Amino acid sequence: MIGSVLVGWWIAHVAFWVLLALAAKDARWRILGVFVALWLIGYVASGQIAALHLFFLPFVAVLDIALVFIVLQRDIRIT
Repeated sequence: MIGSVLVGWWIAHVAFWVLLALAAKDARWRILGVFVALWLIGYVASGQIAALHLFFLPFVAVLDIALVFIVLQRDIRIT
C-alpha cells in the first residue's frame, strides 16, 4: 500500500540524489562529500534509534532545501 508519506519519501530522495549529481557535474566535490556524509549519518542514526526513524524524511527534505540553494544558487519558484 502506498501512502502520501511514502510518496514524499521517494520525492525527497530522488531530489537529493539528482541534486548531488548536479553538484558532481559542476565538480563541487566538497559539497558532495559533506552532504553524502550528512545523509549517511542520518541514515545510520535512524536505524540505530527507533524514534529517529520518523525524523529521517524531514532530515532529507532539509538537506534538499540546502542543496537547492547551494547547487542551483537560487530558489525554485513554484508558481
